[in-house]
Amino acid sequence: MAAKKAFKFVSKLISVFLFLLLIFLSYVVISTKISGEETKLLGYELKTILSGSMEPSIHTGSVIAIKPGGDLNKFKKGDVITYRTLENPDVLITHRIKEIHVSDSIVQYITRGDANNADDPQPIPASNVIGKYANITIPYVGYILSYAKSKIGIILLTIVPGVLILLYQLFFLIRRVAKLEKENKLVKERMQL
Repeated sequence: MAAKKAFKFVSKLISVFLFLLLIFLSYVVISTKISGEETKLLGYELKTILSGSMEPSIHTGSVIAIKPGGDLNKFKKGDVITYRTLENPDVLITHRIKEIHVSDSIVQYITRGDANNADDPQPIPASNVIGKYANITIPYVGYILSYAKSKIGIILLTIVPGVLILLYQLFFLIRRVAKLEKENKLVKERMQL
């Protein structure tokens, strides 16, 4: 009897987990496809780290939260920021501020990845900064989110779990109906006696 209760509990736990995973991945995929940008959640932007330049502080494949906006001139040495590169504004880099240069009220940041031996080649103007790293990291989830943005990833990570949840619930619904029918049959047999 205890094993049956444990099985029911684990079964419900798996069902809830799959359902929440389906909702989260659907939200990420749909919001990313609609906006063309990274996912926003509770005022933070979620960014995937694609290189090892910030190892061991931030591992490759991690998802980090950054706090966007604010006064982009107020960062200090040691802050980790995400910024658009000067060569290609579509490329984002997350590195640590090593120095701050102010000239004619224009603020520029000298940055470097924690795993790198040299500063980044060009100072980054404050206007290129997207936001500050919020010290929130989810290791390895970036691999899943990157995969979820591909066509096959959308199918495997949203549609397949959705179908599995439906089949799982259908299975338990059929079992429950069969159990009720069996109980009704027993009640009818007892009434005939």
